[in-house]
Amino acid sequence: MIEAPVPMLPTKPLIVRLRNFVGDTVLSLPALRLLQRHGYRLELVGKGWARGLLEAEGWAVHVRPNDLRERVAQLRGLRRRFKAEDPGFDSRANALLFPYAFSAALDARLGGLKAEGHAGDGRTWLLRRGLPRREGRHTLVEYWELACDFLGVEESPPVDIGMTVTDAQRDAARVLLAAHGVAPGRFVLICPFANGRVEFLDRSWPDFPDFVRRLHAAGRQVVIVPGPAEVDGAKQLYPDAVRLDGVALGAYNALLQLAGVVVANDTGPAHMAAGVGARLLSIWGPVDPERWAPWGSTVTLMRRQPGWVGVDEVLSAVDQALP
Repeated sequence: MIEAPVPMLPTKPLIVRLRNFVGDTVLSLPALRLLQRHGYRLELVGKGWARGLLEAEGWAVHVRPNDLRERVAQLRGLRRRFKAEDPGFDSRANALLFPYAFSAALDARLGGLKAEGHAGDGRTWLLRRGLPRREGRHTLVEYWELACDFLGVEESPPVDIGMTVTDAQRDAARVLLAAHGVAPGRFVLICPFANGRVEFLDRSWPDFPDFVRRLHAAGRQVVIVPGPAEVDGAKQLYPDAVRLDGVALGAYNALLQLAGVVVANDTGPAHMAAGVGARLLSIWGPVDPERWAPWGSTVTLMRRQPGWVGVDEVLSAVDQALP
């Protein structure tokens, strides 16, 4: 007897406001998947780059405007659309906010949404429900617990993020590498730029240029994928590296996955590398890694206090990682 297929349960639309940084968005992936597993269709609102970063996940990403009136109009439009699709949309919590800021809650309230998010920053009165923000958590765990509190469940976060990379993205990355004579699995991909400061502390390893010179002298192939504002710096500081300009974030994810080893500062691409399961040497300085270190079983945190880890130690770690 052939059993009839089980009908798919309709998913409930949920507007999710992403944070404005690549690393935070990667760290929120397990929480987003948890929401999806509990029957929500995710409608993400965030920066334009989030579309490329999350392309392989298959979620809708609505680019958030800069102007307040346009942001409110966008949310009101989404609310009308999802209310027409799902009559119960307005009768429950219909938005979840990952940002902590007052403005995120204000946007949602003016947009007519029943949003939930972390309490605090004087914004709880704007929310349908303010959820606890617990101290001493890694950021991924904080986002995970936010989703658990929203759902009313207790589960443990995953050991690895497991960020999706498509075959098409890997094919595009292989074409790029082949055009520059770089063999997958044999090269060192460096992420030496760390824009801005955290807690007024510099996140850039000062010995990165010397490290890359010595890698090149040892015959290692080094690849760098600079962002639009980093191209000139890459030319000046890393002339010996194979420079891949203008790479889409989805293809960048694939390049990170195809690298023999990734060596990175405390920066968004380091979280991308950990997210896709790349072998990552994470160079860490004075910022607290307990909250912000890349997450996953393939991450090696390299930190010496006070100061920074030495070039010889990182070179030795590269030699252990590569044949």
